[in-house]
Amino acid sequence: MRAFLLCCALVLGAPCVASAQAQPTALVIHGGAGVIERKALSADAERVIRGTLDAALDAGHAVLAGGGRALDAVEASVRVLEESPHFNAGKGAVFNAEGRHELDASVMEGHTRRAGAVAAVSTVRSPVRLARRVMEQSPHVMLIGEGAERFADDHADLERVPNHWFDTPQRREQLERAQASEAQRQAGRDVPVAPDAYFGTVGAVALDSHGHIAAATSTGGMTNKRWGRVGDAPIIGAGTWADDRCGVSATGWGEFFIRNAVAHDICARVAYRGDSLAEAAGHVIGEVIPAQGGDGGVIALDAQGNVALPFNTPGMYRGWIGADGRRGVAIFADE
Repeated sequence: MRAFLLCCALVLGAPCVASAQAQPTALVIHGGAGVIERKALSADAERVIRGTLDAALDAGHAVLAGGGRALDAVEASVRVLEESPHFNAGKGAVFNAEGRHELDASVMEGHTRRAGAVAAVSTVRSPVRLARRVMEQSPHVMLIGEGAERFADDHADLERVPNHWFDTPQRREQLERAQASEAQRQAGRDVPVAPDAYFGTVGAVALDSHGHIAAATSTGGMTNKRWGRVGDAPIIGAGTWADDRCGVSATGWGEFFIRNAVAHDICARVAYRGDSLAEAAGHVIGEVIPAQGGDGGVIALDAQGNVALPFNTPGMYRGWIGADGRRGVAIFADE
C-alpha cells in the first residue's frame, strides 16, 4: 500500500457517535488529489484554498441543516468549488491542447439511482448544474459536446459564459509547461509527463436527514488533452456513484478509475462483501489503482454517516462534516 495512503477514514471512519437526530446528516467534499506539497503552495494560496473548502462545506451543510435533500447539498457544495480559480473545475479548469476548456460533470441520487452527466461542454458556467438538469429533465443519463450545449440552450436559467471566462494564468502556464514537455518527448528526449497533468477535480457526497445519499463530481479534465478525451468524472460508476448504502466521488488519473469502475467497486464491496467503508475505499485506492500504475483518491460516505478519504498522492484538498458534528478541512497527507 502506498505510503501516502491516509488512515482511510481519519477518525471519522469509525462508527459515528449517535446524535440527537433520528437520522444524522454528513457531508464530505474534495478539490482534487495530486502532487500537493507545502513547499509549492504559498501561505496566501493555502489560506484561500482552505477558506474555499470551508465555504463549500457551509453551502452544503446549510441545505442539510434545513432538512434539505442530499442532492441539493452536493450541488451547492460543488458550485462553490466550480467558482474558485484554485480548482480544476469551472473557473479554474485546465486548458486542452487547442487552448480551450472542455468541462465534465455528473450527479447521482442513491435511493432512486437517477443520474445525469455531461462531457466536453464549453459555455455552461456550472457543469454540475447542467448534469443535474440532464438527470431531471431529459430521458438520458449523459449528453456530450454540441448536444449538451443544445440541451442547455433550452434552459434559460443555466448561465452561459464565453469559453475564455474559464481562463486563469496558472492554468495557461500549466498548459505551456505540458506542451514544452511534449515537444521534448517528440524530439526523443526522456521527459516524464508532468505529475499534475491528470489531477484536479471537485466533488461532494452527502447524507441527508431522510437517510438518502447523493454524489456529484465536476472537472476540467486533463491538461493538454486532445481528441475529445473524457476522464472518469462524468462516468457513472467510475468517478461518481451513489446507492442507498454508499456514495463516492473520485479524483485522479481518470483512465485507471474508468478501467476499474472505482466508485461503483467501492460501494459494491460495502454492499456485497460487507466491507466497512474504510476497508473498501482503502483497498481500492491503496492497492487496486496503484498496482496498475494509477494515482488519485476518493471521498466516500455511507448510510451510517461514516466518512472515508483515502488517497495515494502527496495531498488531496478535502473537507468534512461528520455525522457526529465534527468538522475539518485538510490538504496534505500528514493532516
